[in-house]
Amino acid sequence: MQSTLKSSIFQPFKPILLVLFTIWLSGCGLAETESTGQTDQSVGGALAADINAKANLSVVSSINNGISVWSLQQNRQKFNFRHAGEGDNLVTNLDISYDGLYLLSADQEAFGLWDLTVGEPVGFWRIDESSIRDIAVSNKGLAILIGKSNGKVMYIEPQTGRRLEFLGHSEKINSVDLSPNGNYALTGGNDYVAYLWDTRTGQIVYTFRHTSRVSTVLLDEYGRYALTADSKDQAIIWDLTTGLKTSELEYFERQKILTAGKFSRDGKYLLTGSPSRSLDLWDVVSGERVKQYKVGIRPEATMPTAMVYGVDYLDEQQMISLSSSGYAEVWNLPTP
Repeated sequence: MQSTLKSSIFQPFKPILLVLFTIWLSGCGLAETESTGQTDQSVGGALAADINAKANLSVVSSINNGISVWSLQQNRQKFNFRHAGEGDNLVTNLDISYDGLYLLSADQEAFGLWDLTVGEPVGFWRIDESSIRDIAVSNKGLAILIGKSNGKVMYIEPQTGRRLEFLGHSEKINSVDLSPNGNYALTGGNDYVAYLWDTRTGQIVYTFRHTSRVSTVLLDEYGRYALTADSKDQAIIWDLTTGLKTSELEYFERQKILTAGKFSRDGKYLLTGSPSRSLDLWDVVSGERVKQYKVGIRPEATMPTAMVYGVDYLDEQQMISLSSSGYAEVWNLPTP
């Protein structure tokens, strides 16, 4: 009797579950978990990382090993930096310039600029008020952008000494990005707004509004698009020619935080990383997810997850990711 009762209760739901499962599979496909190559660039895991495949470089920060700069092609460490000599390294923000010549690094209280051609520091600066939330650097290290917890954004030109403080935000900054030439900044914060502004004048070019705090901003290095994503369910690609929405990323997750991103050279794809091991490839025009991947986790990890810190395209066939696991992993792009 008990068996008959269970069968009669659950039987009607089977077709519905099958339909939902089929829709999910057709919408995003099964996540690929086997990379074509893996290198351990930070034994024990990483606090931060960035990749510039065009310059053949990656950089990773870890508590015990400081800041390590790697050659992707030669698969070896080139330089090792430290902010403050002995003790634990607490650098949680890294950004390689688009031309691959400079690295900007920061912990909560200070930031440093490094010349990657010789592996030497250019300078160090300390923040007296509030804490550093995010950073960006332009080509040739000519401009630096610092987003702070007090809602202010600092723009600095190390060679000329010029400084500009952007006061458009009313709450703490979560994410910043800078155009390769340093002329435009994209900043987002807890005030539900992202601003594209001119660093030469401080004037706002576009205002991108969200319904919750803006957690991630990203500029296309070719000046075509911008991405702004909030802490709930909105990730929008904007056309920088018009300031209008190109598309909104379509995903089934209730909440999706983005931690890394890169537009493809042809403007067709957006590659993003997330805290839940996810590496996602999106169609820029439609906002649809083309493919999902899951980055590797360390065998000794207490939690079976990893945060994706850096992503880039190696060529038209492959891409690369670098996560909190410390693994640099190569993935095949889907064939047309």
